[in-house]
Amino acid sequence: MFNRFKSALLSSVGAAESAAAAAQAAVTDGAEAAGGPAARPAKFAYGRPAFLQLETEDELQVAGDRVIRPIIVPRDSSRLPWTAGYAEAVNAGKSKRNEDAAAVYTGVLHQPPPGGPAGDGDGDGLQRTGRSVPYYYFGLFDGHAGHGASVAAAHQLHHIIHERLVDVLDHLLPPDPSAAEAAPAPGVRAASLWIPAEEVAPEKLVTGALEAAFNDMDALIAEDRLKYDMRGGCTAVVALLLLGRLYVANAGDSRATYCRHGRAVIASHDFTPETERHRVRQLACQQPALTGGEFTHLDFARRVGRRDLGKRVLYRDAHMTGWAYKTVTERDLRFPIVCGDGKRSRVCATIGVTRGFGDHDLKAQNTNVNIKPFLSSQPQVLVVDLEEEAVTESDVLVMATDGLWDVISNERAAELVEQSLAAFPADDVTKRRYRCTSAAQDLVMSARGKLKERLWRLSDGTMATIDDISVFVVPMLPYREEHLLWKLGQEASAVRCAPAEPPSGVRQVSEPAQLDRYQSLVEQCGRPSPPAGTSPSGNPTAAATAAAATAAAAAAEDPVETGVEPEFADAETGEPAAANGPVPAANGPSGTPSAAEQVGTVPVTWFGGEDATPVRRPANR
Repeated sequence: MFNRFKSALLSSVGAAESAAAAAQAAVTDGAEAAGGPAARPAKFAYGRPAFLQLETEDELQVAGDRVIRPIIVPRDSSRLPWTAGYAEAVNAGKSKRNEDAAAVYTGVLHQPPPGGPAGDGDGDGLQRTGRSVPYYYFGLFDGHAGHGASVAAAHQLHHIIHERLVDVLDHLLPPDPSAAEAAPAPGVRAASLWIPAEEVAPEKLVTGALEAAFNDMDALIAEDRLKYDMRGGCTAVVALLLLGRLYVANAGDSRATYCRHGRAVIASHDFTPETERHRVRQLACQQPALTGGEFTHLDFARRVGRRDLGKRVLYRDAHMTGWAYKTVTERDLRFPIVCGDGKRSRVCATIGVTRGFGDHDLKAQNTNVNIKPFLSSQPQVLVVDLEEEAVTESDVLVMATDGLWDVISNERAAELVEQSLAAFPADDVTKRRYRCTSAAQDLVMSARGKLKERLWRLSDGTMATIDDISVFVVPMLPYREEHLLWKLGQEASAVRCAPAEPPSGVRQVSEPAQLDRYQSLVEQCGRPSPPAGTSPSGNPTAAATAAAATAAAAAAEDPVETGVEPEFADAETGEPAAANGPVPAANGPSGTPSAAEQVGTVPVTWFGGEDATPVRRPANR
């Protein structure tokens, strides 16, 4: 029976993966003898994700039972944003512990007010508190050859991403209207901020922040391994919800799939030796010293041996996509840098992933060849604009480690999620909180299968996964609604404090100081002066005042004129409908701008380039 189990194990994960574990163990044993990593303290204690609330050693032992493989879900689903779902199951003996790690973080990017800390920035008596941008972070990390790298990434990556986002926050947000007077010059946000000649799209800045953070995380693990026990490596898939967009960053063979109405709309790309065969072979060709004379970058149609010396066989060089013939020489008998196909493909016959964190000390089996130069921490970043998408209750993001994707396709996962969501209708308040948790649990159960004759099998009788399985199911609609309400509050705040707003038909600009200030602002914005309907001195004419009063009365009766989107307006009061908290107040106690502020204007528009001063553009009446 043991032989049958061993055969099933090798057929699922590949003999080369066992060889990789043995190679890592050999490195660890040697380090222990020399007082190396095993003698060093762990930087972070091993544990399961904090939101699971597994606090005692007994609970950890039950969750890590590799015989019954229980499916673990959060005790309190409200610990995850929007009651998102999470479920996990330990491996069937592949490693001593569950080497997957997960993290959830709710953060706020804060932009200080002009003039320094919160308070009276320029002595005008106005309290300025700066602007805050909320974001949400979900991360999954699949460890191999130890849990050190995955646990470290789960504890630190979100902090690194936060720091990188703070660096570009001034570019992500439109200019602050309240900062116009405090700015050193018109159109310049800060003296120390470099403004590019060409406008950079916000999604490019966030993508760059994620890529830089992944590189920083890998470098931090490389540095920490010299002081702490941080062996092995891990893959990483991260979802970031920021400013109405979904960013998915993936390095490795974990995957994220956007599901809608039972269909997989978009999915991240797996980075394995099979998918990155061309990149690895090109690197081995350009820098042959990295192979140590043990491996060849050539790819042959079949494995060549000594009996093939002098024969002509089909081969493919690093610069080729097709096949050609060459005569086999002694140098061609070296082991290929990438061997195997599909899930059994390996780099240097050792590791089955090509991107992620860690593996800085990993060497090819029975050689002194360092594998790290062939690996990369650079993620692929996908961007989905949720403001432009027709997001519904069925839109969810499924994030999972390869324990799920080894046996479940993207399409099948989308079908299972849709079936589970249908069993817990969104309009049922008593069941709504269990929707995503149930979907995550069903996905894990489908991939884990059932124990039959001491082997884990799927419902169709085929072999189930014996790897660790971790799954997030994140709903998209609650975030989109929350973001739109936040954006509405920002626009209302801009209406309150925009200094460059011209006088409307009901605003009197008669004081000399006010008139001089208005004329100065008009010159900064490059707008015609005076506005239509005013006298040469800038004061409104009697006709304009009367027309504005009539328009103000009409605007008070029309909720659309208040600047509130119809779908977010209360049917009785016309006020914004609060989702996760009250909408920031505007110019009145009702939370909406006063009618006088709305007459003759349209929602805030930024124009004239990135350096332009924000203004309110008169509507064509």
